[in-house]
Amino acid sequence: MSESLGIVTIDTGFQRPIFDAAYLVVDNGRGAFIDCGTQHSIPALLAALPAQGLTPADIDWLILTHVHLDHAGGAGALMRQLPNARLVVHPRGAPHMIDPARLVAGATAVYGAEEMARSYGEIVPIAAERVVIARDGHIVPLGGRPLLCVDTPGHARHHLCVWDERSRSWFTGDTFGLSYREFDSARGPFILPTSSPVQFEPEPLKASIRTLLASDPEAMYLTHYGRVGDVQRLGAELIEQIDAMVRIGQAQAADGERHARLSEALRALYTERALAHGSPLSEAQIHAALAVDIELNAQGLGVWLDRQTERSVSTADATG
Repeated sequence: MSESLGIVTIDTGFQRPIFDAAYLVVDNGRGAFIDCGTQHSIPALLAALPAQGLTPADIDWLILTHVHLDHAGGAGALMRQLPNARLVVHPRGAPHMIDPARLVAGATAVYGAEEMARSYGEIVPIAAERVVIARDGHIVPLGGRPLLCVDTPGHARHHLCVWDERSRSWFTGDTFGLSYREFDSARGPFILPTSSPVQFEPEPLKASIRTLLASDPEAMYLTHYGRVGDVQRLGAELIEQIDAMVRIGQAQAADGERHARLSEALRALYTERALAHGSPLSEAQIHAALAVDIELNAQGLGVWLDRQTERSVSTADATG
């Protein structure tokens, strides 16, 4: 757990240490959590309160950047522990928090019931009257510290990022990519984009990154993992890699073993960049640390390619 400017970084414990963060923002004796991890993360979040002079009743808000389960799986169970809190969520994400049945069914189909229980725990619905829908530009009042919610599609269409003027920082969820601390070098943090297995939208994602950078922020608070500075460099590197991912996808579009080829090419891209960055990890360690993310990015890239093909066919049919 780390703390600065009224912002506490909490390791949710999801999967491994220093992998998945939630944040506690504090002002004038009131608090807001931004993202929450899974049901298994709740003890860590509640344990962060006493050091800030807070109790669960002092938490006014739980703000979700998006509803993927490593960010939001514990939201319903956590809200049961926060008697005065309301949930703030993107309009596209709100229905899944009120009735998580489709979210649970989709994740169970991917991971299986046993893994769902092990990694995520119970997904609890949230009463509609406790849910606040945050459209683009919505302001969450936290004491005297307004938190601005901005629509940031690309990683997911139900994604928002949160601007904190006090720290001149964004809470970025997955929009500003992944930066694991073990990759840090003398050059600072290393970063790469992240896709969900069902969605990769490169142009909206690049536009969202540019939106974040336009505020000239001091720092980004990533879910994976923690605070990073040097944001203009990192943003440029993210956009470079998104473009590289598109080129990789286009090169493998017709390959009969497309997924394996995409995974291999992404592994090579990220390894080359990590080593050039001066990462202290060996190639084998880089591959191990990024194995899950390479798989997810390859899946997302494949979905994007399929949708590009569908659009081309639809256009041809319409004009033919």
